[in-house]
Amino acid sequence: MPSARGEQGSEGLEAGVWVPATPGSGKGAARAGESRALVSEDPQADSSISPLPHLEAKIHQTHSLARLLTKYAEQLLQEYVQHQGDPFGLPGFSPPRLPVAGLSAPAPGHAGLPAAERLQLDAGALSALPPLLDVVRRHQAELNPRALRLLRRLEDAARQARALGAAVEAVLAALGAETRGPRPEPAVAAAAAAAAATDAGVFPAKVLGLRVCGLYREWVSRTEGDLGQLVPGGPA
Repeated sequence: MPSARGEQGSEGLEAGVWVPATPGSGKGAARAGESRALVSEDPQADSSISPLPHLEAKIHQTHSLARLLTKYAEQLLQEYVQHQGDPFGLPGFSPPRLPVAGLSAPAPGHAGLPAAERLQLDAGALSALPPLLDVVRRHQAELNPRALRLLRRLEDAARQARALGAAVEAVLAALGAETRGPRPEPAVAAAAAAAAATDAGVFPAKVLGLRVCGLYREWVSRTEGDLGQLVPGGPA
């Protein structure tokens, strides 16, 4: 599986600086207004130097990365299911939704939260995902040692989630958003998940992997949507 950097060369992350829309230009003007409202005002700053082009370019780049990784996450989930055997992948199969230590799905009210709070939740989930994906990769290395492409995808997913999380944190810093309090140590949560799955047997370990891959897809997709709300000309 190509890394996000390799894919960037063929698809491009559209890193150009967005030119602010003129008044009355619809969605572009609305997005620009939201971006301006989120930027912290610095009364000591030189008024001739605007941070907006840099901020908007950063948001655009991070959104493009999230959009690319959303595709990768879907591919990873499909690849994972293909290697688990029956009943995984059978029509009508509904695996138990086991709780994952240190991570849950986006809450139903996520979309109604303020933009900065949504991005803080996205960053927190993305920081929890890499060690959990590493746990799944180790399980699969034991259960499916010949599934080399799946193992590479899991390794890449952990690295890409870490990169996207760092990019979202950078956007939050550029927006002047306050950071949340200390999060639970992801490695501790991942170790707890690994121990629980190993003790319970092969099937629960496979279900855990399916759950983690599903959460990876959900949070990357959610991050894409949240950033899309800030991209000038993006969806309403």
